[in-house]
Amino acid sequence: MKGDRSLRTTKKPHWLKMPTMGSRSAGEIRKILSAMDLNTVCNEARCPNRGHCYERGTATFLILGSVCTRNCAYCAIERNIASPPPPDSDEPRRIAEASAAMNLKYVVLTSVTRDDLPDGGAEHFAETVTRIRDRIENVRVEVLTPDFNGSESSLERIAECRPDVFNHNLETVRRLFPELRPIASYSQSLAVLKKFSQLAPDIRTKSGLMVGLGENAGDMERSMEDLRNSGVSLLTIGQYLQPTSRHMPVVRYVEPTEFENWEKMALKMGFTAVASGPLVRSSFHAEVLSERNEH
Repeated sequence: MKGDRSLRTTKKPHWLKMPTMGSRSAGEIRKILSAMDLNTVCNEARCPNRGHCYERGTATFLILGSVCTRNCAYCAIERNIASPPPPDSDEPRRIAEASAAMNLKYVVLTSVTRDDLPDGGAEHFAETVTRIRDRIENVRVEVLTPDFNGSESSLERIAECRPDVFNHNLETVRRLFPELRPIASYSQSLAVLKKFSQLAPDIRTKSGLMVGLGENAGDMERSMEDLRNSGVSLLTIGQYLQPTSRHMPVVRYVEPTEFENWEKMALKMGFTAVASGPLVRSSFHAEVLSERNEH
């Protein structure tokens, strides 16, 4: 991989023009989030789509604080492996209230990784899902979880709360995984996805890959096959963008036609719905992806 770094480019192509950050509706979403003292992965991870999503009246809630116990080389979220703050017991209630204030009918929850917690935060996820369902009638909830260190009991707790979609991102191909995600494990992430699909076969399982980090076509095809063989039916593929100069640089900007080809390949493999494009992110238009080919 380090040899591939010589190929990296710095100039962003025209197809990576970012959505705007303004508009009155986006401002209202920011006010609600601020008033409820809530974190979003949109802000903490410096997502390029956050203005667009806020204008649509949506956001992806980041629970269990804003400090991660992992040190992934691509992620902008603050890290403190030794001592992140304790979970906020009132956070599930505030997220439910914010979801209602935002008139959400599809809520996406994600979290930092909390290796310091015995269950990795699974109970906090479940409590938040329950609070949202109690507050909003007919709401649908997608959870994007960490790997819980492979804990089967944590996955069982998530299955018990019955999310509409269970998401765990593989993020990158096997060959690049050790450098990009040194505390995580490619095999363990696949095992988490497979185990959840076995625990709750009627709940769709989702995952995502970033590209532009030095992977090749063979790497991508093998990772998509690995995900499909692990029970994943919903897939996202998007361009990696370096959040700061301290993070892993972009090796290349992938052409839109290549994203289209990956989408076609993934559908042929048996994924029921795929979102593949330069600005696609795991929770970008999540409700649209979840509605495709529902079963």
